Amino acid sequence: MSHYNIYNLGLDRNAANFAALTPLSYLQRAASVYPNYVAQNHHGQERTWKETYQRCVRLASALNKLGVGKGTTVSFVAPNISPLFEAHFGVPMSGAVLNAINTRLDAEAVSFILQHAETKVLFVDREFSEVVSRALKLMGSAPRPKVIDIDDPFYEGGELLGEMDYEAFLATGDDDFAWEGPQDEWDAITLNYTSGTTGNPKGVVYHHRGAYLNAASNIISWDMGHHPVYLWTLPMFHCNGWCFPWSVAAAAGTSVSLRHVRVDEIYKSIKEYKANHFCGAPIVLNMLNNADDSMKAGIEHEVKVMTAGAAPPASVIEGMESMGFKVTHVYGLTETYGPCVLCEWHSEWDEKPISERARLKARQGVKAPMQEGLMVAHPETMEPVPQDGKTMGEIMMRGNLVMKGYLKNPHTTEEAFRGGWFHSGDLAVWHPDGYVEIKDRSKDIIISGGENISSIEVEDVLYRHPAVSEAAVVARPDEKWGETPCAFVNLRPGTSVTEAEIIQFCRDNMAHFKAPKTVIFGELPKTSTGKIQKFMLRDQAKSL
Repeated sequence: MSHYNIYNLGLDRNAANFAALTPLSYLQRAASVYPNYVAQNHHGQERTWKETYQRCVRLASALNKLGVGKGTTVSFVAPNISPLFEAHFGVPMSGAVLNAINTRLDAEAVSFILQHAETKVLFVDREFSEVVSRALKLMGSAPRPKVIDIDDPFYEGGELLGEMDYEAFLATGDDDFAWEGPQDEWDAITLNYTSGTTGNPKGVVYHHRGAYLNAASNIISWDMGHHPVYLWTLPMFHCNGWCFPWSVAAAAGTSVSLRHVRVDEIYKSIKEYKANHFCGAPIVLNMLNNADDSMKAGIEHEVKVMTAGAAPPASVIEGMESMGFKVTHVYGLTETYGPCVLCEWHSEWDEKPISERARLKARQGVKAPMQEGLMVAHPETMEPVPQDGKTMGEIMMRGNLVMKGYLKNPHTTEEAFRGGWFHSGDLAVWHPDGYVEIKDRSKDIIISGGENISSIEVEDVLYRHPAVSEAAVVARPDEKWGETPCAFVNLRPGTSVTEAEIIQFCRDNMAHFKAPKTVIFGELPKTSTGKIQKFMLRDQAKSL
């Protein structure tokens, strides 16, 4: 007797029952269903979803007229303002790939990216004209991109480098341009470069499917609802703003520009524009915590905060919660479209003391709604570690929220996907309730006298000291112990404390062998996204 699957007979994929997933459909829907709702707010200058859609169509048309299409790269060096928001739709509507460049990079790094990405058109905000001008000169004989200026009327300074500005360029596009979505949802939509702390940055390629799904995952996991007002404290160049340009469109919300991450501007936007969602590294939350009370006054609506990066110290989360801000802790990497793990909250935890709630929220959590696989496993054997909250392994992910791979870098791509999982390089424990908690980057673990010391655990204690504003702990070479913890501490204004007092405080609050043996006071070096640059601190510790 023959066996066959009745569900496979004549039930084929066709135009009526299948469409490639793309976040461009979110923009199309928002413009159709909510044409008169405010999509963008730039210093009080508002644009509706209908206007935003029309501008994105004209951008796509104008790019096509320059010969830009599938497989070509369009780069932006711009802050979190309207042109970069529109680029997340207009560039892929032309068939091209958007490359939002980190605005804090030096000319050498920008020049490398422009050449590696083979950028055809480059949009430059006046604020960054000097570094981009130098980057273009460093390209030598390599083909140079066509340069278009972003001339923001709310910014003074900088020079115009290009042949025309953004608004004039849009005017060259057609309103009736018949853009098409991707034929294949696996097509590239954006290109993001990792920070490149060792060697040149790596180009991480996203596809339409992953962008579509992570944008939806953000809305579900953060309970964003209809018409959220999203404030841009997180750079749009960072994992495409964790896919939130597309999330805002899907929820028909409002994108509120913010050129610089300044405490007064954040509080002003929350109050004036009723912003109710924003993302930021723990350092941003710390800045808001330490702000003058007069800035904090007058916020009468709920504000949801999504934070990631290094695990936020429990004291930082506690400070935000005490102000009435609702904190969601997420975790991810450039290679996973930003957040793919979140600390899902359970209502029974509401009854716990605020310090215990903060400790629970400091864990990275469980897989996001659209992520398929998450485990903590031995990096070589791929065996999952026991869920005992003690045994360390490497966090690994698999599924639709993992990049296509690294551009022009097959060996590193193969290494990253070894064993059918993406290897994060982060060391964590797995708790009995299934929640993951990072203990360190694999390169940040301190091995002292054969004992593993988590730098994050030491930092968490340091942050509890009332005089400490920022802290980072790295390994310092030691003749006797191999390595010992070295703490770099930035104090709150108007406070003073000695090295001995800091060390004693740590010894009073944790196992003595884990306490730092050295404390260095001063400003901490940070990346453009607010992460402390530990590789610089490691170098400094070696030279002590």
